[in-house]
Amino acid sequence: MAKSSRKPSAPLTFDLPESLIARIETVRKGHGFTTASEVVRTAIAGYDFETCEPSRDRHRQISVRITPDQRSMLKRYARQKDASVGELLRLALEAMPSKGKKRK
Repeated sequence: MAKSSRKPSAPLTFDLPESLIARIETVRKGHGFTTASEVVRTAIAGYDFETCEPSRDRHRQISVRITPDQRSMLKRYARQKDASVGELLRLALEAMPSKGKKRK
């Protein structure tokens, strides 16, 4: 996955089901990430938003930091897909494997 060279922007707050917040923690530990923001940035970078089909579920809010490029991309796809940024983030997070390769 290609990483953006831009620094994360101000926090982005969105609702997530508690089960997905637990998944973020599982993915964070499994990949050796330090923060939920790192999990979200990696999920966004590796997800195919072109072919996604958003769905609805019960939610809770969390805040993470993403790059300005990721924020604009999410807003663009949200308009194209007639979905919220949070819905697209949920799809990207749900598609992430729980464990990643060992980090050096």
